[in-house]
Amino acid sequence: MPPETTKAPAQDVIHNIGYRNYSGARLGRAYARRSLFSQSLRGAYGLGRSAKSKVLPMILLGVMCVPAAIMVAVAVTTKMNDLPVAYTRYAILLQAVIGLYLASQAPQSVSRDLRFKTVPLYFSRPIERVDYVAAKFAAMASALFLLTALPLLILYVGALLAKLDFADQTKGFAQGLVSVALLSLLFAGLGLVVAALTPRRGFGVAAVIAVLTISYGAVSTVQGIALARDNTDAISWLGLFSPITLIDGVQTAFLSATSAFPGGHGPGTGTGVVYVLVLLALITGSFGLLMRRYRKVGL
Repeated sequence: MPPETTKAPAQDVIHNIGYRNYSGARLGRAYARRSLFSQSLRGAYGLGRSAKSKVLPMILLGVMCVPAAIMVAVAVTTKMNDLPVAYTRYAILLQAVIGLYLASQAPQSVSRDLRFKTVPLYFSRPIERVDYVAAKFAAMASALFLLTALPLLILYVGALLAKLDFADQTKGFAQGLVSVALLSLLFAGLGLVVAALTPRRGFGVAAVIAVLTISYGAVSTVQGIALARDNTDAISWLGLFSPITLIDGVQTAFLSATSAFPGGHGPGTGTGVVYVLVLLALITGSFGLLMRRYRKVGL
């Protein structure tokens, strides 16, 4: 039999694989917050994502802008003395498009982080919950403002090309921008709160649509009943219970807008103050609810 051979015991070797300490700049919370805002805003229009993700937001942006371009073309060719639609009325007329955009993008902004449990990864960096919530809120509001303000800009430029009165158009354009800025803040807050309740994107889409549609349908129906019974005072108060009618009431009271309420019975200045207080309460309350929601997300 061949003699047994013994193997020499293996010796442990420490290899230098080149790890070094990070010596670059540490940019801190402000940079992380700006980066999260930028990434969320780009994502709201599918930028930096797949081509499929760009289709719906870009289509909805086009749907918002095309009617404005048509109105401009009509105003220029027919030499109208004013635009067919006031700046403050445009978003009210296209509220369905705005609601669909919010329903599609608010869950994309927050539900995926909850579903795939990536929120704790954000908080492992020099970023606090308030930074995460503020960045998401600001990004969604900015995306909605872009969606609603761009058509107004098209109307304004077209009005100037049609040689309409500069002062009147500038005033109307400024009032329209204030209106859509308030709308963007309100809708962003409500949409994110509803979307953050579930990690399922489909459920979030359905819930946002339900909140906007059911509230507006219910308020409009009850307002119509109040008009039929000649109870015009109740019409303006009922507008407090729907996001879009709330915006309508604020701009009617303070931005010289024509009310879309049944019979044109919008709120006066006194009732308008209540509208502003409710609007501010909903915006700040939405932010507070988001903060509370993300306190429950464990590290």
